[in-house]
Amino acid sequence: MDKLVPTLVAIAVAALILVVLLVAWRRRARRDAGLGASYELPADAASPTFEAETLYVATTVHDKPLERLVLPDLGFRGRATVSVAADGLSLAITGANLVFIRASALLGVGVATWAIDRVVETDGLVRIAWTTNGGTVVDSYLRVIDPAERASIIGAVTDILPEAARGRSPGAIGDPGTEQTNEREV
Repeated sequence: MDKLVPTLVAIAVAALILVVLLVAWRRRARRDAGLGASYELPADAASPTFEAETLYVATTVHDKPLERLVLPDLGFRGRATVSVAADGLSLAITGANLVFIRASALLGVGVATWAIDRVVETDGLVRIAWTTNGGTVVDSYLRVIDPAERASIIGAVTDILPEAARGRSPGAIGDPGTEQTNEREV
């Protein structure tokens, strides 16, 4: 009996914490609902020129790698296959619908060392800057399973970048005075 009350208190506190986390996550999802999402995969989509296994880390506000966004099918971390084709980039994240980013929506690609709660070796993440179908500029972070494929992913995405975005890193996009210390140009 002397352990029953502390056990019940601990269970109640744990349940309260879980409820608060759920409410906060739902509030964040509602907040981000108007920012847009990925694009529809075209019916005549081009065949992939490159595919690689990755870990999807997060999508954040552009140049704010600690501000997670809860966009449709991009809210949770997971294993993913990235496919690059002439018309865009596809992310097949386990447990989510296919995410397609049109080539014309891509703004840049580069490397990063940290995002949200993930810190890896120097340049261990691939950072892809793009514009959602709602016009919001975001950064999506991928952790390449085979480090030898990191340069290949960056090269494949660079090949399909619009002409205006070629030659600059994702950190160079947006406000002219923005400096991203998390990123180095490839």
